[in-house]
Parts: sequence; C-alpha cells; structure tokens
Amino acid sequence: MPDGTPDSVRGIREFVFGTGGKGLRPFGAPKPNSEVRDFTAFGVLRLTLKANGYDWQFIPEEGKSFADSGSGACH
Repeated sequence: MPDGTPDSVRGIREFVFGTGGKGLRPFGAPKPNSEVRDFTAFGVLRLTLKANGYDWQFIPEEGKSFADSGSGACH
C-alpha cells in the first residue's frame, strides 16, 4: 500500500540487496515492514524464478554465518 501497510493479497515483496564494494556498516532505524537485515557479511543473493513463485537464498562469503532463505507465491 502507498502508506507502507503490507498487502498480503495484492502487494509485492521487494529485495534491497547491496553488498558490493563498500565496507560493511550498521543500519539506521528499520523501515516499516522490514523482514531481515544484516551487516556482518558480504555475499550473493540467489533468486530462482518459477512459473507461480520464487525462492531466494543469501549465500555469505566464506567464513561468515549469516544466512537467509525462503520462498513466495506470485499472485
């Protein structure tokens, strides 16, 4: 929704992912509806797109332990 209220029926999930080049540093205050935040590891985000959904997996740099993964359905 334009006011930041989540809409589980018609809303979309947004991935904001930036771990390249600049040094890691803490975040400011979280934005409404933020699900996961981390500043301890560089890595890559693997997105697997399917006909009716998607999967994601954060793969951290070697030696780091932060991980996140999940899936969602398209509507």
